[in-house]
Amino acid sequence: VAGSYYIEALTNKIEAEAGEYIAKIDALGGAVAAIEQGYVQREIQDAAYKFQCAVEKGETIVVGVNKFQLAEKPAAGLLRVDTAVRNQQIGKINALKAARDNARVQESLAALEKAARDERINLMPLILDAVRAYATEGEIC
Repeated sequence: VAGSYYIEALTNKIEAEAGEYIAKIDALGGAVAAIEQGYVQREIQDAAYKFQCAVEKGETIVVGVNKFQLAEKPAAGLLRVDTAVRNQQIGKINALKAARDNARVQESLAALEKAARDERINLMPLILDAVRAYATEGEIC
């Protein structure tokens, strides 16, 4: 398969570039140090900028953005929720709140709020505890 040599060359190129990237990060003192020094964020910003420039110049195709766009713009109106649907959802939320263990909900939300004040704490387990206690999205956020 003649194409396999080309694929192998591309793979080798990617491997070499990845090695260079890892060496740069190591030279900065590792991943955490690279993040703290803003290196990672700059790299992301640079890549995003290059991508956006390529899209705007037409060098990179994004379907629906710079190629194969709709002739007509879709109507962007306000979403109107049927009053009956709205009332049904309110009823479901009220039923949920009446049936759940509200003390457990309040405990889980208090623990989440306390943890949110410490940026070192992973909030996901506490969010999941609140969900398991049937706290609503509005209460959690």
